[in-house]
Amino acid sequence: MDATEYLQQRIAEGEHIHQDFKFAISDARKIARSLSAFANTEGGRLLVGVKDNGKIAGVRSDEEIYMIEAAAQLYCRPPATIETYIYKVEGKDVLEVVVPESPQKPVCAIDETGKAWAYVRMADENILATAIHLNIWRHNREETDVVMTYTEQEQQLLDLLARRGQLSLSQCCKYAGRDRRTMCRLLADFIRFGLVEQVFVEHQFYYQLKTSSQPF
Repeated sequence: MDATEYLQQRIAEGEHIHQDFKFAISDARKIARSLSAFANTEGGRLLVGVKDNGKIAGVRSDEEIYMIEAAAQLYCRPPATIETYIYKVEGKDVLEVVVPESPQKPVCAIDETGKAWAYVRMADENILATAIHLNIWRHNREETDVVMTYTEQEQQLLDLLARRGQLSLSQCCKYAGRDRRTMCRLLADFIRFGLVEQVFVEHQFYYQLKTSSQPF
């Protein structure tokens, strides 16, 4: 498969969880958010020099390549791992930036004030990671062998989700009568153990029992 065919196939896929188009790179910090989102989810690729409609515009200068490298090394914490490839199609250069899923999550993007924010990739959007994502990643880093025990509050949450279906974090706190910190920990534990899943609907995260999971 030559470069033109490869690129045409990728562009035909459109933007999705593993792929994002960028017409141009003008802000390394904004690109760091995309790198963070791919690294914290399932990995993916940026195609730079491609418009949102799939039309090839081409990379305008070497400066854009340097900004990608700056985004990965200076504005991601820890630095994001990337691989870059340049393809010449229709007489124009298109930059492919491949971002593997990170084994050490979260990879955060540094904003203008120096604050670090973690992102996740949902469909074709980069979304700010929730406190539950952060809990899951922290537990995955700190713990190797974990035993899940069911106290009254764990059972209460499972029963609540079984009765009401999809609930937001705020709704879980309200109906269960638990504080936000406790609820984040409970939901993170259940997600890690495959009992609850996190779904993204109309720009908001909801939580529901996995179809194979039943309250005990």
